Amino acid sequence: MSPKTPKESRTVVTDMVLPGETNPINNLFGGELLARMDRAAGIAARRHSRRIVVTAAVNHVSFNRAIPLGSVVTIEAKVSRAFKTSMEVFMDIWIEDRESGLKTKANEAIYTFVAVDETGRPVGIPEITPETDLEKDRFVAALRRKQLSLVLAKKMRPEDATELKALFE
Repeated sequence: MSPKTPKESRTVVTDMVLPGETNPINNLFGGELLARMDRAAGIAARRHSRRIVVTAAVNHVSFNRAIPLGSVVTIEAKVSRAFKTSMEVFMDIWIEDRESGLKTKANEAIYTFVAVDETGRPVGIPEITPETDLEKDRFVAALRRKQLSLVLAKKMRPEDATELKALFE
């Protein structure tokens, strides 16, 4: 399999926040945003792997800004790193000011997907070659995040998490 770049998986989903998607103070429900991000990230993962993909983990979500009723929300998802059968998808979530049109980063998230065949068994995927400085930073950090997750799940011994250990040496 030939390596791919993050831009080949880039997925942009834009939608408006409607009344039925908001809480009592007229902000987008967190669960609604999580579902939108899952769809965008799933498309990005599928574009990278060209396989069926399943959500393996919601690794990180930061709700930094409320997203008010009527806002235009844009989710930009890209595969940040591909492993043997899994891939990390990093998302930036933007809201657009109704009057000025200026976009502000509201949130970010990282999900993990696994590529599977028709029977649900994991299958190999292409490597990823980051191009921009941001893509390179996210690529490097993805291995540390994976190692931390494996250590916490007791699937990796802490002393074997070389990239993670390097942060503290």
